[in-house]
Amino acid sequence: MAIESATPDLKKVVAGAADFLPLLGTDYVELYVGNAKQAAHFYKTAFGFQSLAYAGLETGVKDRTSYVLVQDKIRLVLTTPLTQEHAINDHLRKHGDGVKEIALWVDDARKAYQETTSRGAISHFEPRVEKDADGEVVKSAIKLYGDTVHVFVERKNYKGTFLPGYKPWKSAYNPPTAGLKYVDHMVANVGWNQMNKWVEFYEKVMGFANVLGFDDKDISTEYSALMSKVMSNGNGRIKFPINEPAEGKKKSQIEEYLDFYNGEGVQHIAIATDDIVKTVRDLIARGVEFLKVPSTYYDGLLDRVGPIEEDLDPLRELGILVDRDDEGYLLQLFTKPLQDRPTLFIEIIQRKGAKSFGKGNFKALFEAIEREQEARGTL
Repeated sequence: MAIESATPDLKKVVAGAADFLPLLGTDYVELYVGNAKQAAHFYKTAFGFQSLAYAGLETGVKDRTSYVLVQDKIRLVLTTPLTQEHAINDHLRKHGDGVKEIALWVDDARKAYQETTSRGAISHFEPRVEKDADGEVVKSAIKLYGDTVHVFVERKNYKGTFLPGYKPWKSAYNPPTAGLKYVDHMVANVGWNQMNKWVEFYEKVMGFANVLGFDDKDISTEYSALMSKVMSNGNGRIKFPINEPAEGKKKSQIEEYLDFYNGEGVQHIAIATDDIVKTVRDLIARGVEFLKVPSTYYDGLLDRVGPIEEDLDPLRELGILVDRDDEGYLLQLFTKPLQDRPTLFIEIIQRKGAKSFGKGNFKALFEAIEREQEARGTL
């Protein structure tokens, strides 16, 4: 399958997207997890998130509990069922811990629902109003790949901590933040020959544009390959790369994900920082484990990417990758999976003008992942 792999003028391409669905940003990302209290402690301790809000038995919610964490513009919601018959149990049995809701901040959740469902989106739930003493929030939702959903959140008439039904979560334990700023992009893994289906979904249903594409010549090693297309909304604030497997000698990381997640889902969340060296050093000190590339990756790095502002020694020490496009360069590093199943992980990214996604690092990254797969016996 041939896919355009040249870097286009992203601003022109995105400007051409039909922006009938204006998105203001990522509102929150909700994960279904086996133990929300313990998961919240992990994300606070390891990544520097802070306590924000809570819903559960103490707030009148009898069937589940949710902890909301915040760091700068990022909000994570961690939710666990409290009863054996709750449908979230089915999600956990099938997928393990993983992303359920990608919530998008909109000015009009009713209009967002009408625009997307009229273009073919399948409803997850119709627009509904949630109220408390702090005002009201309008939410609606559509289904995505696998069991993932997009929730549209309209909060212009709400002044509470998070959402109605939540109360402020006061905690004496709030470790310092790690310099994480906002969600840069979120990556989906879909099944064989499903990438173009979901590219068309984002184009037709949500008015996104395909701003980049990579084929199995761009993203491959001796053993495995994948193909990917990057979708971006009209204002460029929301970006969703979509991956599918490609034929290779051995099992790719995408196939491994699909096997252990038991279907399609969010592979990783890329989070931006203004100082990746400081952030990564901090995260390593907190116990976060990152993929490592061989030190030979840094031999001739500056010849490949040109001059950069950072000293090379800390990048080599920490394993931070560098790539350049026509608009600048970026620095990135990927954690190992955050749970025992080799599924969801986090990318730390710092952009120095670059709008791309690190094409020049794909081979080194894949080889690092393959070393992990070999240790797990899944390559």
